[in-house]
Amino acid sequence: MAGLEVLYTCVAKNISCPHDAVVCFVHWNIIKRGFRCIGSGDEALSSDKLSELLPTDWSENKELYSLRYKTTDKETVMLLKAIVVNSNLIFNMMNTSTQQVSQLTVDINDHVDADHLHTFERVFKDAEILSEKVATQLLSSVDTLAQQKTELKSQREVEEQKQTGEDSNHPYTSNIHPHHGINWPESIIPPFGAGGADLDPFGRHGGGTMIVDPLRTAHPRSGFNPSSGLPDILPPGAVPPLARFDPFGPPGQSGRLDPDHMPPPGFEDTFM
Repeated sequence: MAGLEVLYTCVAKNISCPHDAVVCFVHWNIIKRGFRCIGSGDEALSSDKLSELLPTDWSENKELYSLRYKTTDKETVMLLKAIVVNSNLIFNMMNTSTQQVSQLTVDINDHVDADHLHTFERVFKDAEILSEKVATQLLSSVDTLAQQKTELKSQREVEEQKQTGEDSNHPYTSNIHPHHGINWPESIIPPFGAGGADLDPFGRHGGGTMIVDPLRTAHPRSGFNPSSGLPDILPPGAVPPLARFDPFGPPGQSGRLDPDHMPPPGFEDTFM
């Protein structure tokens, strides 16, 4: 019953008969279900506003109580009326959109102690039983509406998650990197990726590279370090460490070339 005592204390000065106490109790049950009171009477007013409290004039008419409620999303408007018939208080609650009506009859003598209207601990004879009657008879349509909204919201979330999952599993949209674009699966050739590997200077995507260094290929030349220099060609330290270097000739060979290392055909034929 959290919140009921606070509400009852706030409107205690307006409670002058057992019917007022029951209306306050029903109001609290409606507020618990996410509704807010927007005013009294049947017609909307410019002064209407969402509130958990009862309007200042809610108990002026002791024969007919009329209150209007809205959901916090402002989609549903409910009209509550309570009519006094002898010792009974008959509630009617209507959804103004669907015209669906629910009803509750409360015997005042069974649920309210008229001698202790301003003593909250004693005013309601059995608040649990009265709350159950309000929930099962008057607010059953409200609970059904709330359940339908919850199920619809859950269904939408499932569909969105399913759609998101399908998009993330699509081979042309998965694994998107902010700098390198789409990371295509190995089994799929990107339709616009022809020559793309040659545009990567470091060859991170496989294939070609803009930096062609014979010392950094798939088959490095072991034992060859250009930083140590080349005999008769470059002194030690002429090539910085890790710098790209294209050898002048086969490693291990002298840099001086033999003019006759490739004689023309028939070089030794004296008749030519």
